Amino acid sequence: MGHVQPPAPVAEPAVLQRADSLPAKTPKKAALASFLGSTLEYYDFFIYGTAAALVFPKIFFPGGDPVVALLGAMATFGVGYLARPLGGVIMSHFGDKIGRKQALMITLVIMGVASIGIGFLPTYDQIGYWATALLLAGRLAQGFSAGAEAAGASTLTMEHSPEGRRGFFTSFVMTGYASGMVLSTVVFIPLAALPEEQLLGWGWRVPFWLSAVVLLVAYWIRTRLDEPPVFEETVETTKPKGIPAAEVLKTQWRDVLRVALVMLFSVMQTTFTVYALAYATGKGIGLDRTLMLTVNAVTIGLSMFTIPLAGIISDRFGRKKVLLVGSLGCAVTSFGYFWAISEHNIAMIFVFGFLNMSVFYSCWNGVWTVFFPEMFPAPVRYSGMAIGSQVGLILTGFAPAIATVLAQPGPGGWIPVAVFTVACLAVSAIAIATARETHKTPLEELGLPREQRPVCSSVSADA
Repeated sequence: MGHVQPPAPVAEPAVLQRADSLPAKTPKKAALASFLGSTLEYYDFFIYGTAAALVFPKIFFPGGDPVVALLGAMATFGVGYLARPLGGVIMSHFGDKIGRKQALMITLVIMGVASIGIGFLPTYDQIGYWATALLLAGRLAQGFSAGAEAAGASTLTMEHSPEGRRGFFTSFVMTGYASGMVLSTVVFIPLAALPEEQLLGWGWRVPFWLSAVVLLVAYWIRTRLDEPPVFEETVETTKPKGIPAAEVLKTQWRDVLRVALVMLFSVMQTTFTVYALAYATGKGIGLDRTLMLTVNAVTIGLSMFTIPLAGIISDRFGRKKVLLVGSLGCAVTSFGYFWAISEHNIAMIFVFGFLNMSVFYSCWNGVWTVFFPEMFPAPVRYSGMAIGSQVGLILTGFAPAIATVLAQPGPGGWIPVAVFTVACLAVSAIAIATARETHKTPLEELGLPREQRPVCSSVSADA
């Protein structure tokens, strides 16, 4: 009887070894970290917008024509959006190469320091155009940070989320937007009631200084967050050898372009929160600024409840359906909102503001943060979303300035502004309709061509 060799020991597959060493998904912690980070980012971003509408034309620009000063302040608001693509490209490179968490820590600090610094700036009367230049520099830093924050927070949270609930957990990124917007508005309400001299002297600075509190809390939470398991696995296996931005533009340029066009939806938001505030409180209409700040705070505050609801609905019925309903609803209610302002109809201002921001715009805010990263595979996910979304946001940033130019004197002067907003919503809706539905696609298969997906995988709606 011959010698029988014992069976060779079965080696443990490398994939299983990696799986054992990878950190577990922590969707709740990721959602909280993204919520707080977005709260800071949007609080800082929108205290600037509120100040640009109410204060900056009077203290950072030379006296004279108030329309020119307002246009200048609106333009500095828009300049922040010019810096967003640069921030998105640079920080998404580190986010795809080194880690989502590390990139988000940097963006958080940049935004906090820039905003606190704006609160200490001298005015035009003190140092002339140097004050305008310093304000512009602070706004550029805010834009650089914001350009990376939304894409990074969305990517990280989506990758930590359980299957079938990605929309719900990722919606907390923009629930943070609502929280930050409400905080920025609530802080300004009592300050807006100050006598003009005190508001222009020290009152406007307080909201910028208070961003230090949110910065410290958000930074502490993010230090305790792990990288998503899918990213850790990507680092060991399919990490891009070159520049992620170049790779995604080479392989998925259509999806990057689609994201940019879909992002025109957000023109509705800056038109509502920044231009409409300046229009309603200006000399032509003359509504009380505290009243309009309250409208912003209440309608966007209520969206803290409707944004997660939109995410839940998109998990069940699909991303595209929710987004298309939102675009149609915003198109109709934007006309109603401006009409109500022109008629000084306070009750209808609240009604149309609620429908526009709390209901239909929440369909957008509850879904785009998961819809975009689901278009790309893990190795280039941060870069693909950041580049597309931030390029699309350039027009959004300049929407208040464009609206200021388009507005005409007289009762119906708001109509060209509403038409411009609806045109942007229409382009966004067309781009949404051409996208793939991804709400049922497994995380590991997102962004992959059909021929690269496992044969045994479940049937996907990503067709």
